[in-house]
Amino acid sequence: MAIAIPAIYRSTVGKKAVMAVTGGILVLYLIAHMVGNLKIFMGAEDFNHYAHWLRTIGEPAVPRRTVLTLIEVVLGVSIVLHMWSAVSLARRASAARPVKYQSKKKSHAQGYAVRTMRYGGVIIAVYVVWHLLDLTFFVVNPKGSDATPYERMVADFDPARWYITVWYVLAVVLVGLHLHHGIWSAFQTLGLRTPRRERALRGLAASVAGLITLGFAAVPLSITFGWVS
Repeated sequence: MAIAIPAIYRSTVGKKAVMAVTGGILVLYLIAHMVGNLKIFMGAEDFNHYAHWLRTIGEPAVPRRTVLTLIEVVLGVSIVLHMWSAVSLARRASAARPVKYQSKKKSHAQGYAVRTMRYGGVIIAVYVVWHLLDLTFFVVNPKGSDATPYERMVADFDPARWYITVWYVLAVVLVGLHLHHGIWSAFQTLGLRTPRRERALRGLAASVAGLITLGFAAVPLSITFGWVS
């Protein structure tokens, strides 16, 4: 077994499977995170209670922040494996096809997907780092560590900081494009795509990506335009 697992991962199918599974983990996390963010529309008390609950899951059976730390570790490993698989597959595809296809239709479609996943992935990675510095370590947040989670969120997207909102929404849109292509690719990798299911699966991929994009964009836009304060 110790030999079989690396052998499977070295194959193209294995790398694609790792990408699909880790991508699934990340999608589930995004959905849960989005639902938590939307609690801001229920008011400061509910949002602050949710933020406190995240850090106290499992108490008193386990120490404070244990479950949240485990979740972060799983997410970190998933991100590393997801990116490593993507890079490995891109290098393998490039080595196997040194001369690009001449078909314009095919190259346009492939080029769009590659640009979306490659450059979108880089911007998303930068956004994740900024997000951690902002709302986890409070380094770049206007209110700092002494404020409540609700106050930090509202201060982040204050109308005077509209450029932060633009940056956030741009990153979220790129996440949506990344998800749309990634979810559809995962369906193909896991063998779920059939002629009968194709339309439904494409619709599901677009719907999930669209809902996550709208859910994450709703909070900063609502704060910037004064609907949440």
